[in-house]
Amino acid sequence: LTTTVAPAVSTVVAMLFTWVKYGKPDVSMCLNASLAGLVAITAPCDVADCAGAAIIGVVSGLLVIFGVWLLDYVLHVDDPVGAVAVHCMNGIWGTIAVGLFATSSAPGFELAGINEGLFYGGGLIQLGKQLGGMGIIIVWTLITVTLTFFIIKKTIGLRVSAEEEIIGLDKLEHGLDSSYAGFALQYTEEEVEEAIVAGVALPEKDTIPVKLVPETTPSSKDISAHKIVIITRQNKFDALKNAMNRIGVTGMTVINVMGCGMQKGKSEYWRGAPVTSMDLLPKIKVEIVVAKVSVDTVVAAAKKALYTGHIGDGKIFVYPVDNVIKVRTGESGYDALQDDEGE
Repeated sequence: LTTTVAPAVSTVVAMLFTWVKYGKPDVSMCLNASLAGLVAITAPCDVADCAGAAIIGVVSGLLVIFGVWLLDYVLHVDDPVGAVAVHCMNGIWGTIAVGLFATSSAPGFELAGINEGLFYGGGLIQLGKQLGGMGIIIVWTLITVTLTFFIIKKTIGLRVSAEEEIIGLDKLEHGLDSSYAGFALQYTEEEVEEAIVAGVALPEKDTIPVKLVPETTPSSKDISAHKIVIITRQNKFDALKNAMNRIGVTGMTVINVMGCGMQKGKSEYWRGAPVTSMDLLPKIKVEIVVAKVSVDTVVAAAKKALYTGHIGDGKIFVYPVDNVIKVRTGESGYDALQDDEGE
């Protein structure tokens, strides 16, 4: 029971604290708090009661937030996953908690063979034992880790070269372009359609109509060709590609790009730290030139495939094309965009 109560209380405390402080709950901090509560209750799990576990959870929820702030803003130590705040600080807190919350009413108290904690009438005896044991562990760890790191530094080295850092160890150590390549899923057309039906994209009838201004350039009138540029999320490419294929678009150029939109200055929080810089996000840029297929059809199909209603759905740009020349045949204008059967 204690291993359920402590992390649950810790998570709620972190959620409420970050909600009040930053205006919205910090999900990453709440997840760390859940783990912190579990770390803190590990030592006293069999000798503490439910009330003690709840108090331990409250402290661990606040302690993980304090730990992140201390490392980021005071000590300026890079700890991107919050390991010190979660495991080090809450490990210390959990060790001390045995000397504070150990009670004879807990199921495992007799088997543990210890004294009751300070808050349950046991005095300072068990608390002193916990502090002494913690001090011994700290000294042992400092000696062994320092010696181990010294040996590594003098033999193979603690850091890779600057060149290896830039290229990345995925490539040099494992021969992989990316260790996360397996997470880049390729969806079938049927799966994409199921996602659209489930509400990923808005029904076409509910999308905002696009009003195109007639082009008066004589050359573009002659061939009636337009270039459509679509910038959107990378994970929407399969839906867009399938939509274009269904309406008869015969070709497209796809480029991986980086960019940001109007929200570049929107304040966001990551582990309690405000993020207001112009962050460039990975996007795809799809270029399509059409003559036979109308621009309205392409735009409508693209909107249906891409719309989610959230920031980052993308933008569609339409340009007139003066001329198109097919290098292989020398054809130009409308004919250059029409491929022969089987080509």
